Formats: sequence, structure tokens, C-alpha cells
Amino acid sequence: MTLSLPPLSLYIHIPWCVKKCPYCDFNSHENTQQGSELPETEYLAQLKLDLLEDLSFAQGRSLKSIFIGGGTPSLMSAAFYADLLAFISQKISFDLSIEITLEANPGTTEAQRFVAYRRAGINRLSVGVQSFHDTHLEKLGRIHSSDDAKRAIEQAKQAGFENFNIDLMHGLPGQSPDQAMSDLQQALSLEPTHLSWYQLTIEQNTEYFRHPPKLPTDDALWDIQKSGMAFLAQNDFSQYEVSAFSLKGREAQHNLNYWTFGDYIGIGAGAHSKVTLKNDGLSDSKRILRYRKTRTPKDYLQKKPFFRVGEETIDKSELGFEFLMNVLRLNQGVDESLFYQRTGLPVMALEPQLTELRQQGLIEPAHLGATNKGLLFLNTVLEKFTDI
Repeated sequence: MTLSLPPLSLYIHIPWCVKKCPYCDFNSHENTQQGSELPETEYLAQLKLDLLEDLSFAQGRSLKSIFIGGGTPSLMSAAFYADLLAFISQKISFDLSIEITLEANPGTTEAQRFVAYRRAGINRLSVGVQSFHDTHLEKLGRIHSSDDAKRAIEQAKQAGFENFNIDLMHGLPGQSPDQAMSDLQQALSLEPTHLSWYQLTIEQNTEYFRHPPKLPTDDALWDIQKSGMAFLAQNDFSQYEVSAFSLKGREAQHNLNYWTFGDYIGIGAGAHSKVTLKNDGLSDSKRILRYRKTRTPKDYLQKKPFFRVGEETIDKSELGFEFLMNVLRLNQGVDESLFYQRTGLPVMALEPQLTELRQQGLIEPAHLGATNKGLLFLNTVLEKFTDI
């Protein structure tokens, strides 16, 4: 029996930003040539070559979603995206209901640009607000103000973006529970369809790691979490993943594909990919490949034989953990049959860990999903599967 391939998404990375934020550990690079324009034409040409290099991994599938992240993708012109999306659609077919998301920062957008992005084929935005308090934005190193954020979102709505996410953090330096709730209230007043709401964490290789700010106490963080969750539920925003909330039917399709162990091709400097390769038809085993692209913009822009670096096949012994690390982020979990569909392994490969965790009330009895208690101890749950 030959198993079908999982759904396919495309990630496009734009590595430049105006200013590197002190909490950011993403592959983003300040445009050090002050006053100069970004190399749009050169980067566009490399993205096209990059896609052609990976085209065989599509294996006849259409694209379920495209996500354009960064960096700051809204630094690039609408003409850049119109050209790129047209090229992609010529090489890989688009699902009729494809979701195409662009990350946009309020300090790098204007009303006419939103209209042009919509015409280019982008149908969903993710607006990086982080806070509606100017003092917190300043501490976070953001280049926009609260008024900039509100104005950008209203302009996006006027441009025809009915489906958009607001990116919001809590647990910020000096932030009180009241201020965190004020941010949530302001966000929902702008009528987003989706909200990414997550606690600030200090990551390595960031300015905050080198010079840690003073964060709210654990009691204050718990108060924010409890109050925020209740407020979102009262306003019909369902939590469907650890830090993702949406109105009914507005879940981010791109992220759902990640979390259900779907495939994704990544193009652009530092982009990561995970692809499933067709088997030989003689067994159900699957070969799943992970790889990434040349990281720095300078190296990426230099013409090289291959963009791919760091290629590796996920070992069969690690597939169970890799699968669960993704699907257990989802509040509803998944049907057990998906484990076999995505990995080619029987669900019995997860025993006796599943039995033990179900007896402890950490995993749901009828499907692969963490209970409410399990979600609170997700790292502990996942540790059980590191050696299967």
C-alpha cells in the first residue's frame, strides 16, 4: 500500500528589517546601507532560482498556503510580490482556496501599499503590533507607535483585507496585568479574525539575552494568562493552538499544515523545509527530509550551484517525537490515523508511553491530543517520546 503525500505549503523568507528588535532571534538583518533601497530585483531573481531548485519536491501537489515572513516582508514592493506569485503559480498550481499571508509591520506600510498587496494576490495579513502602549513598544525596539498600528490596521481593512492576524505579546518589561488586558481589548476592537497572543520569552542570540530586562513576576504572568484567556473566550476567540486564537473558521491554514506534520518548501535566505518523498511502493515507510537555505542575505545573493545546506533525513526512531511535537500543540489534537498517514508507522509505535500518559490524564483517551492538564505540562509529555 502506497500512502498519499501530505498537503504542501510554501514559505518565503524576506531577511531584511529596518531595525533589529532586542528580543528577536529570527534570521533578520538590518539594512546597513542607510538610505539605499533593498536589492529587490536581485533577491527576486534568486527566489525564482531557489524555487526551481526545489520544484521536484512538489511531486504533483498543489499549494495549500503561502506564508511570507521575515524580517519585514512589507519592506518589499507590491510589484515584487506580484511578479513572484505569478512565477510560483506557473510552476506549482494553487488550491482554489489558497491562503497567502504577508507579515506587515505598521512602521513600514501605507494605505496605497495595502491596496497594491491585495491586487498582487495576497489575501491575508499578519500585523506585527506586539503592544498598543508606546512605552512598551519603545522598550521592545519597535519603530512604530500605537497610533501607527491602529491606522495601519484600519487601512488594511479599507484595502479589502477581511482576514488578518494581530501579533501581540504579553509579559513585557514593566507591563502590569491591566496594561496587558488593555492591549487585548484594543486588539479585538480592531476586529481581527485571528490573534497570535503569546508571552515574551528571552531567547539566546538576542540583546535581551545579553542584557536581560526585568519581567513581570510569575503571579502577574498567571493573572494575565487567566484574565486574557477568559476575555478571548467571551469574545468568541477559540484557542486552537498554544498561542493561536481565532474566530470560527478563521484558523491559519499555513500554521495548521505545520502543526499537522504537513510538508512545506522554504525559499529565501535561511528558510527551512520539510518534505516527504514518495516511497518505492514496496512498503509504507516514508523518507522525510529536512533542509535549510543559505542564511545570510549576502551569501544568498551570490550565485551558487545550490541554495540548500544542512540537509538531513529524519531517522525512523525520531519520527514519532517529531510528529507529536507538532500535533500536540493543537488544542483538539488529531485522529490517531494521521500518525500512520504522515509517518508510515503504526500508532502502536507510541506505546507504552500513550497508555501511561492517558492513565495520568495528560493525553486524551480517544485521539492524539493533550488534555487541558497535558497542555500545561506539554514539555513533560513530549519528553516521554524522545527515546521511542
